[in-house]
Amino acid sequence: MLQVKDQIGTFYYYPSLGFHKAAGGFGGIRILSRPRIPVPFPDPAGDYTVLIGDWYKSNHTVLQAHLDGGKKLPFPDGVLINGRGPGGASFNVEQGKTYRLRISNVGLQNSLNFRIQNHRLTLVEVEGTHTLQTTYSSIDLHLGQSCSVLFTADQPAQDYYIVASTRFTNPVLTTTATLRYSNSAGPVSGPPPGGPTIQIDWSLNQARSIRTNLTASGPRPNPQGSYHYGLINTTRTIRLSNSAGQVNGKQRYAVNSVSFVLPDTPLKLADYFKIGGVFRPGSISDNPYGGGIYLDTSVLNADYRAFVEIVFENTENIIQSWHLNGYSFFVVGMDGGQWTAASRNGYNLRDAVARCTTQVYPKSWTAIYVALDNVGIWNLRSEYWARQYLGQQLYLRVYTDSTSLRDEYPIPKNALLCGRAAGRSTRPL
Repeated sequence: MLQVKDQIGTFYYYPSLGFHKAAGGFGGIRILSRPRIPVPFPDPAGDYTVLIGDWYKSNHTVLQAHLDGGKKLPFPDGVLINGRGPGGASFNVEQGKTYRLRISNVGLQNSLNFRIQNHRLTLVEVEGTHTLQTTYSSIDLHLGQSCSVLFTADQPAQDYYIVASTRFTNPVLTTTATLRYSNSAGPVSGPPPGGPTIQIDWSLNQARSIRTNLTASGPRPNPQGSYHYGLINTTRTIRLSNSAGQVNGKQRYAVNSVSFVLPDTPLKLADYFKIGGVFRPGSISDNPYGGGIYLDTSVLNADYRAFVEIVFENTENIIQSWHLNGYSFFVVGMDGGQWTAASRNGYNLRDAVARCTTQVYPKSWTAIYVALDNVGIWNLRSEYWARQYLGQQLYLRVYTDSTSLRDEYPIPKNALLCGRAAGRSTRPL
């Protein structure tokens, strides 16, 4: 069951456990505003889902065995647009009309830049938040991120390149699709337009320019800016630092030195049935301590309705992408270097965008504010899928003593019980 009444926008679904994502099984999700809720732009003439991502020739079982053998994930073989290689996908438009593209980076390893030859892209939404309508020549989408752009078919009638290319890589992988005018006078011509490649500042400045449209409605008629997150005192700061290294001669990745290992029983079942020995709340520290990587089932305890600051610290020289299940959070700041308390002076406490996936640039930090208003045990993970698979994830246990159905739905009667929870009863009929 999926209840969408409190969310709008562009997302995508995919298998989020193990290495299943490498086998596919993903697709776009578009949640439309209710009929009487105003949207801050006219209805487009068309609404297209565009799934872009890096791709491997090797079967997902081969890639998984590679990681299980203690090695790093190799460089991808290419980039796909809607599952097709260069020139394989096409989108039809009519002269003079405006269209919406819902773009998601569904890849395993690389940030991507998206652009359309001779056309400008106006960003209007990211992961459920209507944004200020800023126009770009191209837009970066990091692993796991989704957005909506508008573009107008206002160029001479012919075919044009749609391009997706990797960011911060050497070599740069590029693929194309075709934008086809209904009255096209000819096919695409010349080379595909180039985009940014390794420039971090370009991407950082674009990310900072993505801000909330405070007067637009969200899922309800009240404006998005009616929740004044910048006036709420945070009650806790959690600093999370990613790292890479070897454990017992095999490649592992960690958060605050803890490399996550799956328990024999799902964490939510262990918590619900109060089964000991599966996990320890607080098994990961609130701050990095710089020690060597070790294996554990890392669970961070947090209080229901707390308002917390989480700082992602990336001391490595590659870009990171983080996703928090069950929540949207405010991306209040990002910058290069080491985060300190003084970094808060540069936070955006007025119109930071709310989303569920954020990037952290090399040797940089990103800070988010999140209201823990959703009881449960929620996965906080790297969207760089080999890192997630080999330990760069943890679970956030948002806990309350209350058993009220207002705070959390009861466990379904037909829930599958496995591990140490096998044979237990879910609840009375």
